[in-house]
Amino acid sequence: MAVLLLGTFDTKGGEYAYVRDLVTAAGQEVVLLDAGVMGTPSLTPDVTAADVAEAGGSDLERLRSAGDRGAALRAMADGAAAVARDLYARGRLSGVLALGGSGGSSIAAAVMAALPVGLPKLLVSTMAGGDVSAYVGQSDVTLMYSVVDVAGINSISRQILGNAAAAIAAMAAAYDARAAAGRPGGARQDDRRPGGARQDDRRPREAGQDDRPLVAATMFGVTTPAVDAARARLEELGYEVLVFHATGSGGRTMEALVASGYFAGVLDLTTTELADELVGGVLSAGPDRLTAAGAAGVPQVVSLGAVDMVNFGPMDTVPERFRDRLLLVHNPTVTLMRTTPAENAELGRTIGAKLAAATGPVALFVPRGGVSAVDVEGGPFHDPAADAACFEAVLRAVAGSDVQVVESEDDINRPRFAVAAADRLHELIQKGRA
Repeated sequence: MAVLLLGTFDTKGGEYAYVRDLVTAAGQEVVLLDAGVMGTPSLTPDVTAADVAEAGGSDLERLRSAGDRGAALRAMADGAAAVARDLYARGRLSGVLALGGSGGSSIAAAVMAALPVGLPKLLVSTMAGGDVSAYVGQSDVTLMYSVVDVAGINSISRQILGNAAAAIAAMAAAYDARAAAGRPGGARQDDRRPGGARQDDRRPREAGQDDRPLVAATMFGVTTPAVDAARARLEELGYEVLVFHATGSGGRTMEALVASGYFAGVLDLTTTELADELVGGVLSAGPDRLTAAGAAGVPQVVSLGAVDMVNFGPMDTVPERFRDRLLLVHNPTVTLMRTTPAENAELGRTIGAKLAAATGPVALFVPRGGVSAVDVEGGPFHDPAADAACFEAVLRAVAGSDVQVVESEDDINRPRFAVAAADRLHELIQKGRA
């Protein structure tokens, strides 16, 4: 297994040669991939730019003659991702390291996003000092700010690149050790995770780690008691539960992992991110939230946790058009806005349509006693009319479908509600295995 060094060797060959020598001196093999388009590489690669372009369905000479840098970067990113996936599938990768400015970082980020969680990924970038969400996305990329431009070896870059080389070498060694301890004989291909989804996933396991089926769960501060109770019950039933904070990035990450086949089931109690997507809050997970499990046929139990609220930052950041709405300062950095009956009705229709379209087993749990800790009798967001609008809309949307409906007079945080949801997910998973 080897560390993949990917970058533009026509402009940064010297820097990559420096890092290559450090990584190999640390005991790791290296595969050099050149994603440069315009010039001649100053470092001889193992995978040439022409190879990369071809892997992405393009031709290097045509990319050069077209003179469209944006199109060339996209094509090389596609090709480099394809090469990296192939190396991983053949058991050749134990880590990825890239160095770059905005263009090189965009290629590296696309490649790293195409590789599974757990494989070490380190990006040394001039862009790491600002908003890095576009480079990280839902992947487990480690970013290191280059401090100075990646342009030559100097008194600063020598230290930064030295740290990067040491870091990726150590991470790769640890990855190799986990793979050897968890799966004798090396990594295997064509793994099938619980739930039936196929993926080339050879995640190394820690020595002694169990192989319990994984369940994803969604949680917010105002649904924490529900998720804690459900998680405890699922662990009693033999599952490992991975909880995702419904903050936009959490929902996107969960959806990506569900689509990749990580989970035997999904306990999606907290669908609040869809409220932010609908109304314009700051914690939207995008329009594809609540679709991955349905598309993959993964069993899911879904509820309406925290659809009573839309999230903003500090009070002074709430858009002017919402200043006359019911607002609640959750903490100094988060302001909550109560959703209206009309918004809740639209949320119900959206959630119901997504569930009705699922290809796998689905159960919808409706907590008529309240959808969050602040949406209960006496709570600041208690609004029976708004809740009813959501409940009735979602029930109409799933009527006539295969979605199982469980209605309860409890609020979402009552332990018996949460435990019943966990038990139903267990039933759906077991039925699918029968």
